[in-house]
Amino acid sequence: MRSDVGHVLVATDWFVLAYFFAINSGYLALIALAAIEFVRHGRLQGALGYDDTFVNPLAPPVSIILPTYNEQAGIVTSVAAMLALRYPEFEVVVVLDGCTDDSFSVLERAFDLIEMPCVVVEQIPTRVPPTAKFVAAGAAPLVVITKENSGRADAINVGINASRYPLVCMVDADSILDPEALLHVAQPFMDDPERVIATGGVIRAANGCRIRHGRIMEVRMPRPWIARIQVMEYLRAFLLGRTGWSRLGSLLIISGAFGLFRKDLVIEVGGLDPTCIGEDAELVVRLHKAMRQARRPYRVVFVAEPVSWTEVPETARVLARQRRRWARGLAEVLWRHRSMIGNPRYGRIGLLAMPYFVVFEYLAPFIQIAGLAAVAVALALGAINVVFGVVFLLVALGYGLLVSIAALVIEELSFHRYARWRDLAIAVAAATLENFGYRQLTALWQLQGTWAALRRKRAVWGEMTRTGFTLEAPADLAPSGGGRGE
Repeated sequence: MRSDVGHVLVATDWFVLAYFFAINSGYLALIALAAIEFVRHGRLQGALGYDDTFVNPLAPPVSIILPTYNEQAGIVTSVAAMLALRYPEFEVVVVLDGCTDDSFSVLERAFDLIEMPCVVVEQIPTRVPPTAKFVAAGAAPLVVITKENSGRADAINVGINASRYPLVCMVDADSILDPEALLHVAQPFMDDPERVIATGGVIRAANGCRIRHGRIMEVRMPRPWIARIQVMEYLRAFLLGRTGWSRLGSLLIISGAFGLFRKDLVIEVGGLDPTCIGEDAELVVRLHKAMRQARRPYRVVFVAEPVSWTEVPETARVLARQRRRWARGLAEVLWRHRSMIGNPRYGRIGLLAMPYFVVFEYLAPFIQIAGLAAVAVALALGAINVVFGVVFLLVALGYGLLVSIAALVIEELSFHRYARWRDLAIAVAAATLENFGYRQLTALWQLQGTWAALRRKRAVWGEMTRTGFTLEAPADLAPSGGGRGE
C-alpha cells in the first residue's frame, strides 16, 4: 500500500515539475516576443509622429469615461489631470455611481458645474438611468453624470451612452495617466483605422513614486515589500506578458484601468456585462467572438509606452480580496465563453490564447498547491530523494526567478523607468522573495476565488482600501478612499 502511495506521489511530482517548467517556459517565450516588439518600437520611435498627431485635426476624438464611487479626496485632482492630457479633441465623462460622500460638491466647486437637461440615449441597456447631467461652465470639456449606485460596469455603460465621440477610453478615477498616454494609445487607430478595434496600455504601481499635481515626477520602488513584489508581477504580466500576446494577435485582456475601444462595436456587443465580475476581460473576449463569427478582419493591440499608474494593495487583507476577485473574474469569463476553447472557428483565440489561460492561469493555483504538498509528503516518506527535491526547487523557484530577472532587464533596457540603482537592487530582491510565501499565498487566494465562482456565490466587490500616494505638497494628488480596485 505504501509502495502504491509512493508511486502516485512520484508520478505527481514529475507531472508538477513538468508543469512548472512549461509555465515558466511560456512566460519566457512571451517575454522574448515582447523584447522583439520593444526593439521594433525603439527603431520607430522617432517616426511615430506623436507631435503631428497632437495637431492633427483628423485624429479621432475620444471620450474618457471615469466611473467613480466615493472618490471625494482625489476626484478633483484626477479630473484636472485628465483634462490636461495632450490630445487634439476629447471629453471627460465622470459618472458618479451613487456616491454617498461629497464627490459632487467638490467637483461642482472646482469646475463651476451647470446642470443641463438629462437627455441620454440608451444605446447600451443599463440597470439604472442617470438622474442628472452637468457640464463645466468654462471651456473644459467635462461632463458629470449622477446616478444611483449600480456597479462599475453599469456606470461605464451609462458613461458610454452619454459620450459624444467614436472612441471611448475607460479609466479608473484613481489612476494617473502619463501626459501623452492618449496620443500613444490612440496611435494604432490612426495607423490602421479599418482593423484596430481596441487598444490597451500598461498598468504600473504608483506606490512610492513622487507625484505632483496628478503627474508622476519620479519613479521609485515602494517601501512595503508586498507592494515591491507586485511591481515585479505587474512588469511580467501587464507589460511583457500582454505585449507578447499582442504580437501573437491573441490579446485577451485589456485592463479596465486604461483601455481604448471603438464605441460602435462596444455598443454592438451590448457594452460591459454588469453580472460578470471580470467585466473588462469579458468585453474583450466578447469582441473577439463577435468579430470572428462575423469573419471581419480586426486587431486588438497592446501599446507598451503609455502608462496608467495605480495604487497597489499594501496589506495582505486587501491584496487577498483583489486576487480572489481576479481569479473569480477569470473563471467566469472562461465559463461564459467555454464554447470558444479549442474551437478552430475562433482561430488563435480559440486554439492558443484561451487554452493557455485554462491550463496556465485557471488551473495554476490548483496544481501549484497540490504539487508543493505532494513534494513535501514524498520527501517525508522517502518516496523521492533529495536530488529530485533540489531539481524541483530549481525549476519551480529558480526558473521563475530567471524569468523575473529577464523581464526586469528587458524593461530597463527598453524604458529605463527606474533611475536609481537602489531601486533595481530592490526589484531583484523582490523577485527573489516572491518565491517564498507570496506566490503560495496568492495561489491560495486564487483557489478561494475560483471556488466562489464554482459555487456561484454572490459576487461582492468589497472596499479596496487605499493608503495614499507619496505627495510633494498638500495640493498634490490626494489618496482616494473607497476605490474599487485595479
